[in-house]
Amino acid sequence: MIDLTGKAAIVTGGARGIGKATLHKLGSLGAKLVVADMNPETTNATVEEFKKLGYSAIAFVGDISKEDQCVALIEACQNEYGSVDILVNNAGITKDGLLMRMKKEAWDAVIAVNLTGTYLCTQAAIKYMMKQKSGSIINLSSIAGENGNVGQTNYSASKAGVIGFTKACGLELASRNIRVNAIAPGFIATEMTDAIPEKIRLSIQNSIPLKRAGQPEDIANAVAFLASDASSFITGHILSVNGGGFLPGAG
Repeated sequence: MIDLTGKAAIVTGGARGIGKATLHKLGSLGAKLVVADMNPETTNATVEEFKKLGYSAIAFVGDISKEDQCVALIEACQNEYGSVDILVNNAGITKDGLLMRMKKEAWDAVIAVNLTGTYLCTQAAIKYMMKQKSGSIINLSSIAGENGNVGQTNYSASKAGVIGFTKACGLELASRNIRVNAIAPGFIATEMTDAIPEKIRLSIQNSIPLKRAGQPEDIANAVAFLASDASSFITGHILSVNGGGFLPGAG
């Protein structure tokens, strides 16, 4: 039984999709929540929804590609709850296109949020975690960061960078009892993937050995495990949650 009672948890990109499902799961296990996102309306609405469920939750509206806003996010958690115990670097964007036509602006934007934002939030959080001598950081990578993906050189590079960042942080922070792990989701049913034409979505799903798209809750369950003492001897690990996408003969 996973118990996160009293733990303060920050999830970036937390107002919808995987981030919201993750917060819901952590809240149901007793964690105190910080919903961090860029959209004030959806962020505040998510907080109100969680409060109705009996969860402790506050909103933080900001841009994680900006250093001062990452620092402010972590401080908001510390000031409200007195600790920073769990950080889930979930926020991410895509700006897809073939490399030969990709504008530098599209490259820079994706790297700034997906990779630099992960670095900035982590750096700000560990200042408190090191004093506590405890903490769990979970970074969201992607199957695209492990395998690459046509039309997503920027996204794949950012998510591959998250993998290397996670392993290096795991080594650096282990002596302070701070664990750093990553989850690499496969094809997950979200608002983003709903925009893909149905024929293509069905083709992708049929290529998955389990023959279905993952759900945000599948990622949330993995996050809860890595955030908890049930994974106390795991750090620097990349957990692939992809329905068997790496198995021989998949696809």
